[in-house]
Amino acid sequence: MLTTHPFEDDKLREECGVFGVSGMEGAAALVALGLHALQHRGQEAAGITSWDGHQFHTHRAMGHVAGNFDRDEVIRALHGSTACGHVRYSTTGETAIRNVQPLYAELASGGFAVAHNGNISNAARLRRDLVRRGAIFQSTSDTEVIIHLVATSQYRTLMDRFIDALKRVEGAYSLVVMTPEGMIACRDPLGIRPLVMGKLDDAVIFASETVALDVVGAEYVRDVEPGELVIVQNGEISSHKPFAPQSPRPCIFEYVYFSRPDSMSEDRSVYSVRKAIGAQLAIEAPIDADLIVPVPDSGVPAAIGYAQQSGIPFELGIIRSHYVGRTFIQPGDKVRHLGVKLKHNANRELIKGKRVVLVDDSIVRGTTSLKIVQMMREAGAAEVHMRIASPPTRHSCFYGVDTPERAKLLAAKHDVAGMTDFIHADSLAFVTIDGLYKALGEARRADIHPHYCDACFTGDYPTTLTDQDELAPVDQFALLEERVG
Repeated sequence: MLTTHPFEDDKLREECGVFGVSGMEGAAALVALGLHALQHRGQEAAGITSWDGHQFHTHRAMGHVAGNFDRDEVIRALHGSTACGHVRYSTTGETAIRNVQPLYAELASGGFAVAHNGNISNAARLRRDLVRRGAIFQSTSDTEVIIHLVATSQYRTLMDRFIDALKRVEGAYSLVVMTPEGMIACRDPLGIRPLVMGKLDDAVIFASETVALDVVGAEYVRDVEPGELVIVQNGEISSHKPFAPQSPRPCIFEYVYFSRPDSMSEDRSVYSVRKAIGAQLAIEAPIDADLIVPVPDSGVPAAIGYAQQSGIPFELGIIRSHYVGRTFIQPGDKVRHLGVKLKHNANRELIKGKRVVLVDDSIVRGTTSLKIVQMMREAGAAEVHMRIASPPTRHSCFYGVDTPERAKLLAAKHDVAGMTDFIHADSLAFVTIDGLYKALGEARRADIHPHYCDACFTGDYPTTLTDQDELAPVDQFALLEERVG
């Protein structure tokens, strides 16, 4: 399976992306294009479900959009003027075709298809309750819980049953739902996961990022607001806000890494924000050096910002191959190590004898940083300094991001000095949490009501974590910190 990010085992992964179209003949073809633009958000599987006014049609497959939805016979079989699609990484549920979305079920009111970006943090408890009441699950995905909650709700109308279901779930969700009555798009009350609305002629489009609207030639209309349900029915759009108002907490990591740099988020250019983070990092952690080198590709905008602020030249000291996914031969440790250079290789003549500042978006396990620092030294760098355009990632995410368990996060095990030793750098520095907020136009991070979900950095989770609390009643890291303190 090809991957967008060469070191796919050492990056935080967004779980998925969603795209929906209502009111355009051949909607499935447009959805396929939109999903292709969102491929970076999920590369394990893809699916599209369409509605032709009489019945639903679905095609789901493991792997990329290209290769699964680039054949005429596949798209022609997805009839109708309404369709939604999904690209997936797995955070909840195994990697298997039964978990590929959109998920579909026949309810008493008719067909119900749902594409979900996020994670339901009380899904295990809800699932146990539903199974005790006789529910039969076809997948291990948390998304299927929503379908069963809708099916078993005692409210009369489909919309009331859907709202009743959403009021019972915790966590993060951006949903695109199709029923015979129309399309529904919604976000959780905190707006943790993104969702935008656009228009193309008379069609209404929903997508995880604005870049998907750009690719299909649609006009951005607005973000779906936190806690809002947007209903498209017979070409008419209506908005409902059934939840008590809360202070929004959109995911701050969308700016750091998840979103494509050519997307807009909250009317901000993601690319411009990443440059601003790099500039702030240069202010907070300056260093005498000869070159600023980005770790491709995600470190490029921040490295440009760092270089512009510091006055140190920006250079492509690492060249990335765009034609390699997973290393395709791994018979032994030596060849496996050489496989790294198929993905990233040092620009040796540029690096030799230079004091290099490597700029990357984050450190997760630390294995990528270790390999890149080693690569710079083997290329003859005089000094290798590392600068990270986010604070240390010390906590797991439970809102739809594929985060390693906390024990595997380098920053949860080591302070900055220990991390510096681990990756064998001459120095290491991260942008501060207040600096990250400054790059987003705020004076600092508010202690009481921060504008973003930054739990992966701060441990400040904006919702209850029912399943996690039941599975892990004792936080061994917290106990260790108390003993050390």
